[in-house]
Amino acid sequence: MSSEDQPLDRLRRICLAFPEATERLSHGEPTWFVRDKKVFVTYANQHHDEIVGFWCAAPQGAQHALVTRDPARFYVPPYVGKRGWLGVRLDVPTDWAQIEDLVEDAYRTVAPARLVAQLDRPG
Repeated sequence: MSSEDQPLDRLRRICLAFPEATERLSHGEPTWFVRDKKVFVTYANQHHDEIVGFWCAAPQGAQHALVTRDPARFYVPPYVGKRGWLGVRLDVPTDWAQIEDLVEDAYRTVAPARLVAQLDRPG
């Protein structure tokens, strides 16, 4: 598997494609921020468990719906799960189109309206 196929590298490319997204370590894990302030995704490489995946902000109700529908892929992460964040496994077969949608939802959940509007502009 090339480094471009590694889950962290793929996740990084997706996260950094959003307007004013930045990356830095937080609690020992790569984490992506909007305007270097608000977290929208954090990588979880066996962070408090044996799961390799990520935690992301999620629209209201999404965590419950996804965890209920597919608990082998989605989970309630520690600490931020009580705020509705979603845990997504990357150590199982991964649908990267779905990951892109989840990361976009996470970004839209925390980004200011002006940045979200940039996503909705044609072209």
